[in-house]
Amino acid sequence: MRHIAGVMAIAGLALAVMLFARADAAGIVALVIAAGPGLMLAALFHVLPMIANAFAWRRLLPELQRPGVRVLAWATWIRESVNGLLPVARIGGEIVAYRIVRRQIAHRSNAAASLVADMALSVLSQAGFALLGLALLFALGHSSTAGTQLLAGVAGVIPLGAGFVLAQRAGALGALTRILDRLFAGRLAFAHTQSLRFDQALRAVYARRQDIAACFAWQFAGWALGAGEIWLALHFLGQQRGVLDAVVIEALIQAVSSAAFIVPGALGIQEGAFVVIGAMLGIDATTALALATARRLRDVIIFFPGLIAWQWAEMRVRSGRSASASQPR
Repeated sequence: MRHIAGVMAIAGLALAVMLFARADAAGIVALVIAAGPGLMLAALFHVLPMIANAFAWRRLLPELQRPGVRVLAWATWIRESVNGLLPVARIGGEIVAYRIVRRQIAHRSNAAASLVADMALSVLSQAGFALLGLALLFALGHSSTAGTQLLAGVAGVIPLGAGFVLAQRAGALGALTRILDRLFAGRLAFAHTQSLRFDQALRAVYARRQDIAACFAWQFAGWALGAGEIWLALHFLGQQRGVLDAVVIEALIQAVSSAAFIVPGALGIQEGAFVVIGAMLGIDATTALALATARRLRDVIIFFPGLIAWQWAEMRVRSGRSASASQPR
């Protein structure tokens, strides 16, 4: 998997270089430099979607065990930073976030169940937001072949997301480990017991329908707030665009980036998507690539410090364990 990610990263970088080489590279650099302070402000706006996602995740934890929003916002920041910058196919961030939150929860199965349910619901909320973006695209009179293809792709994701949720509610993991335990003559009994505990915690999450609805609403709000970053970036790049255009761009960029999860950071794919979507809305390639650069600037300002904070926190945990182990008993 690591080798595949490396190859995809090189291919994505080559695509990005080609896009910038074919465009007005000097014009892109000039736009970004002129709008630099404003683009930094747009990047910092991403804090709001992360807080919304922290509130969404919090609703999936048992009410009496819910950590504060500060803890979950920290875990969300690290989660997005790992998924956004490292070649982990958007899974490594979830593992790291679980390691952070499990220290705050009495039962680890509750932490794992909340995170898995959050991932499943995010597929559905993102699909809903992407459909909103496509509906606005067509309503604004910018229909095209690419837009129709995106619509078909998003429509295909909805049954997959719904199937993911249904499989979780049906206890698919427990059923799978039971079959494997039988195949291996009872050698996986412990794993089967743990999976049954996890399935029970997951069913308990989905049984709280008000919390599921609230989580979905907070997630959708997080996706929508992401359009604020795009609107601000466009404003500082000299493009006085409406909020609806920003919603269209953010919804479709997020959908394309998620579909290209195998490419680290959607390198190259994201830049190409900005050019294609920008063309649908009448935005020239130079401005579209400057906007894509602004999104990468966000990664540097928000996500790179997140990786540093994660390593710092891990070092503190390890040093604390070493100090505990060295104390006389």
